[in-house]
Amino acid sequence: MSYRTALSEVLTGLAGPVAEAAAVRGRFPRGAVTALGRAGLLGLSVSTEFGGGGRGLPEAVDVVARTARVCPATAAVLRSHYAAVAVVEAHGGPWLRAEIAAGRHLASLALAESEEERVGEGPRADSEFLVPRSVATRSGEVVALRARKQRVVAAGEADLYVWSSRPLAAPEGLTLWAVPAHAPDLFVPARPGTSGPRGSATSTVFADPVLVPAEVMLGADGAGLDVVLRTVLPWLLELRAAETRRPTLLDPAMDPALDPGSSRRPAGSLAAS
Repeated sequence: MSYRTALSEVLTGLAGPVAEAAAVRGRFPRGAVTALGRAGLLGLSVSTEFGGGGRGLPEAVDVVARTARVCPATAAVLRSHYAAVAVVEAHGGPWLRAEIAAGRHLASLALAESEEERVGEGPRADSEFLVPRSVATRSGEVVALRARKQRVVAAGEADLYVWSSRPLAAPEGLTLWAVPAHAPDLFVPARPGTSGPRGSATSTVFADPVLVPAEVMLGADGAGLDVVLRTVLPWLLELRAAETRRPTLLDPAMDPALDPGSSRRPAGSLAAS
């Protein structure tokens, strides 16, 4: 089955109650995420060597664009997931990549440290990603991460956060970590933040500190700056643009929101009604 056929089947079920619950009641689209995982779409960009779809950014953009027509909250979750997976695919271990490929791990980015939304406003808008204030301290094989990460999509819902900090020992740059959501003392407020599409669980994540194994470092200490510039930002900006972009092929069979004979409406219509 092609990824587009699999996506069409997921969107058919998503276009009704799930999208409405997210847009109107602010409920995280857990059912949609589960369906996307089972359909292989969470693992779309993971190498086939680990059971993934072996696809790249163009296919991820296509999935986000089509999903955004039906449920903006789910599209925002996919945007952060795919950008985070691009980092894991380049620097993560085999077990983690296989878990994502199998649809058992939802990933998200935990990079921003200011409350203001600035992504997509120009080259200087993402400078907050490049100079983190977060601190990492190593003791033996354990690292303590202290931070307040802002605008984390799927906060409290994701299984994994791609997290940035100052380097442990390198004189400059930043370091990236694969922080599991179940790590002790990782705190998400009970009431989500107000940024991001309603239902996307976009909120703040606190670590004061959170303890993780040193082995969850993604790449080398201090080398995360290059990863953010060359991988995260290109993926994130393309995927964000896709959320407001019409799908390339306006095929009703591929996008229930475009079917003139369907009684379903995009989540944006539901929210406005």
